[in-house]
Amino acid sequence: MSTSPSPTPVTTHAPPTGAARPTVAIVTLGCTRNEVDSEELAGRLADGGWDLVADAQEADVAVVNTCGFIEQAKKDSIDTLLEAAQLKDGGRTKAVVATGCMAERYGSELADALPEADAIVGFDGYADMATTLRSVLQGHRPAAHVPADRRTLLPLTPAARPEAAGEVSVPGHAAPRRRLDDRPWAPLKIASGCDRRCAFCAIPAFRGSFVSRRPTDVVAEARWLADEGVKELFLVSENSTSYGKDLGDLGLLEKLLPELAAIDGIERVRVSYLQPAEIRPGLLEAIATTPGVVPWFDISFQHAAGPLLRRMRRFGDTESFLDLIERVRALRPEAGIRSNVILGFPGESEADVDELAGFLEAARLDVVGVFGYSDEDGTEGMVLDGKVDQVVIDERVARITDLVEELTAQRAADRIGDQVRVLVEEVDEEEVVGRTAEQGPEIDGVTLLELPAGAPPPSRGDLVDARVVGSEGVDLVAVPR
Repeated sequence: MSTSPSPTPVTTHAPPTGAARPTVAIVTLGCTRNEVDSEELAGRLADGGWDLVADAQEADVAVVNTCGFIEQAKKDSIDTLLEAAQLKDGGRTKAVVATGCMAERYGSELADALPEADAIVGFDGYADMATTLRSVLQGHRPAAHVPADRRTLLPLTPAARPEAAGEVSVPGHAAPRRRLDDRPWAPLKIASGCDRRCAFCAIPAFRGSFVSRRPTDVVAEARWLADEGVKELFLVSENSTSYGKDLGDLGLLEKLLPELAAIDGIERVRVSYLQPAEIRPGLLEAIATTPGVVPWFDISFQHAAGPLLRRMRRFGDTESFLDLIERVRALRPEAGIRSNVILGFPGESEADVDELAGFLEAARLDVVGVFGYSDEDGTEGMVLDGKVDQVVIDERVARITDLVEELTAQRAADRIGDQVRVLVEEVDEEEVVGRTAEQGPEIDGVTLLELPAGAPPPSRGDLVDARVVGSEGVDLVAVPR
């Protein structure tokens, strides 16, 4: 396998021996990629002399790892920062620090708008976060970084990036992680950034150009996660179908999957975020047929009307998407397929919405996230004509949401009678909750296990063979066999 140079190691300095270690809590918002970044920060802070605590009320410093993807996520980030800032009134918490995507995207602008935050730290500040937090705790207020397009930090040509990648901060790629939960699954970052130019998305500008992690680093972290008790690896990135293109091997993911699945203790490997235009036959077959890799396809369709997709700077249409779905199910009829769709992109017509509805009816997807379009700073969508009124967007979102709820409930009901293997995630006195191979963590439905009377409950992390006997919306009901 091709590899890129190792990132330059960073040394953080712990307090003198015998000195009290300050405490920090990390609050994570947004996607699973952010969860990996938070665990990298946790590792850096622990190595730098900080004690990690789960509750921000019990911490000297609360670090909020923000999300800056869409308007609602930004609002949630602001609300969380303000709530954390209130802890400074008479409590233990002395400082609140914003980091993550929103901090990177808005930097000094966010600092001016949110004086309640004691520091705004972008991605380039992760390496020295332990020292920065100690300075903040001593009353200093570091200057917020000035945002810039992070795509300019690496060469335009992917093949030229490996030599330069070590000079750029790429969260989730470098420092050892420290787990912040004990779930039986964990996200594992295989790449960061994106080279696509979707007209509605600002992520490439603040996450940067696409950079693959070295396969050796991915495997090493996977082995560490297995030693930590993880049973399922959830491979995450902004675009997993591009993995390896900057390392000289676009088929690298197909080679990596069996290696990850063969790690002792790992029962499942799951791949997230596939671009339909980039799904190669070899990758499709590898996900569908590699032992230990689950037949679950997280495919970013976004819409189905071809001309509107071109306006979004994307590829595909109803016919090509249905063909892709047919190829998946020809390999694995039971495969789980999920996607997201956007309503109200500039220029969208009622006919486009009708076409999307027809596609969804034919596709029989397991889960569909439905989002209303909103202008994002710096995107092409902001300057396009044909804006759709917010009232109309809301109506279209409601219509497609209602349709999706009906269709996905039907899809779940179709699984009654299936033989499944359930990864147990929660066990309490009232119920046992887990997921089948066809259900993704957090974003999909769950499986409720109904145990025979008097049967001992399984333990968290167990894999239970079961038969689906019912459904509740997108959730399944199963009994052990």
